[in-house]
Amino acid sequence: MIRSILIGLIAGQRAMTPLSIVAGESAKGRIGADMPGAALLSHPIVRAGAVTLAAAEMAGDKMKTAPDRTVIAGLTARSLTSAFAGAALAKPGQRRMGAALAVAAAIASSYAGLALRKRAMQRFGQTATGFVEDAALVAGGLAVANMRR
Repeated sequence: MIRSILIGLIAGQRAMTPLSIVAGESAKGRIGADMPGAALLSHPIVRAGAVTLAAAEMAGDKMKTAPDRTVIAGLTARSLTSAFAGAALAKPGQRRMGAALAVAAAIASSYAGLALRKRAMQRFGQTATGFVEDAALVAGGLAVANMRR
């Protein structure tokens, strides 16, 4: 269940990063066939699309007009992608619990991450803090992907 919680923490900062992580895991055959959508995510075009969406979200985060991650649309996206990713990374038979834990972690980390980012932005600016956050999230996502079940 730790993978589900950790991917939820990542989803709280970037909605699309967990989807790209799960797409990569699916392509490696690490997501069980019982997980709906696993076969679709492993398709190279879908996987590339997930990575592209994650990169676009990271780029958009640096814009002055980027909304806070806690607006309803942002929380909805984070809830959906974290639920899917949390379920996908959980063991069969624990997928619902994995989804629930991931959503809870995503919502909590959305608020905590926004507060920390706003403090950091006062000192270092939006772009610099965004790049540091992106690097931490990509590294964290790759670490979650490489954890043993």
